[in-house]
Amino acid sequence: MKCMMKSLVLPLTVTAVLTSHAGAAQSAQTNAASAPKANTQTSDLFGNSVLAKGKGVEIKRSKLDAEVIRAKAQMAANGRPISPEQTVMMEQQILEQLINVQLLEAKATDADKAAGKAAAEKKFEDAKAKLGSEDALNRQLKIMGATREEVLAKWAEALTAETVLKRELKINITDADTKKFYDDNPSRFEQPESVRASHILLTTRDPVSGTDLPDDKKAAKRKEMEGLLKRARAGEDFAKLAKEYSEDPGSKDKGGEYKFPRGQMMPEFEAAAFSLKTNQVSDIVTTSYGYHIIKLSEKFPAQKVDYAKAASDIKDGLAAQAMQKQFPDYMKALKKDAGVEILDEKLKIKETPDAAGLPAGHPPVQPAAKPDTKSK
Repeated sequence: MKCMMKSLVLPLTVTAVLTSHAGAAQSAQTNAASAPKANTQTSDLFGNSVLAKGKGVEIKRSKLDAEVIRAKAQMAANGRPISPEQTVMMEQQILEQLINVQLLEAKATDADKAAGKAAAEKKFEDAKAKLGSEDALNRQLKIMGATREEVLAKWAEALTAETVLKRELKINITDADTKKFYDDNPSRFEQPESVRASHILLTTRDPVSGTDLPDDKKAAKRKEMEGLLKRARAGEDFAKLAKEYSEDPGSKDKGGEYKFPRGQMMPEFEAAAFSLKTNQVSDIVTTSYGYHIIKLSEKFPAQKVDYAKAASDIKDGLAAQAMQKQFPDYMKALKKDAGVEILDEKLKIKETPDAAGLPAGHPPVQPAAKPDTKSK
C-alpha cells in the first residue's frame, strides 16, 4: 500500500533540499560493491572511524550505520527492501545529508533552533493525528527502530537546517506568488474522484526482510482471511475487526480507513474499492502486500481544491524549488570553506557534470511540483 509508513518520514522539503543527489529509493548503481568498510586511518580502538571531517564537521561510522539501519528498516516496512548493491548508494547519500546538516547547523542562530524545534513538534503531532492514536504511533516508531525523542531530535535538526537555508538564501515566497501559481496552473488542483474505504490486511511478506512468506504460511493467511470475510459479511463491526486483525500499521487503529483518489493505491486494491457500492464488502483482494478485504464507506466526485486549502502546500513547493536552484552552489561553497573531506573512497559520490551543470544524479530543476492536494 502506498499509504503505509509515510507519516513519520522526514518532511519532503527537508529531504529534497538537504540531499544533493537523488533519493535512495531510486534505482541504484548495479555495479556497486556490498556495504563499504570504513577507512581505518582514523579508527579508534573500537573501529568507529571518522568518515568525513572538516571545520565543524565530523561524521563517524557509528553515526552513519545507525542512520542507514533506520532507513533500511523503514524502507523494508514500506515494502521496498534495500539490496546489498543499493546499500552503497544509500550510505553515500545519507553521509552527504549528515554533512549538509552539520554545516547548516553551524550557522544556526538560537531563533533558528527554536523555529526548527517548534516545526518538528508540530510535524510529530500531525503524524500522530494521521495515524489515529498514540499506540499506532508507537508501533511505527518501533518499526523504525527509533524513540519519540530520537525522531523529534532528527526532525528538529533537519528543520533547523531548512530554516537556515531559507534565511541564508533569502527565500521569501509571498501570498501573491502563491496565488499566481494557483491561478496559472488550474489543472494541478483538479482533485479526481476519490473514495473513503476501510480494509483489513493480512500480509504475505516478512515484516523485517520484506520477502514473500512460504506457501504454507500464505495458505494459512488466506484461510484466516476467509473467516474474517464471513464475519464481516455477517454484520460484525468492520472497524473493530480491522483494529484486532489487520496487519497494516498505517490504518488499523483507524479501523482500517483511508481516503484516496484513483492512482494512489495498488491497482488491484483500487479497482476493487472503486467498484463497490456504499457499505458493500469486497471479495478477498490479492496484492503484492497480501490479502485484503475492503468495505466502501463513501464516494466523492471529482472537484477543484479551494485556494485556501492549497495555499500552504503551494508555498512549501515554491520555497523548495527556490532552495533547490541555489542549493548545490551554496553547499559547495560551505564545504570548501570548511575544508570538508570524505575519508572513505567508496563513500564519495562521483560528480560528473551533466548538461544542466548539476552533479550526476541530482534532481533536475523543474517547475514547482504539484502540491499535495489531498484532504487533510
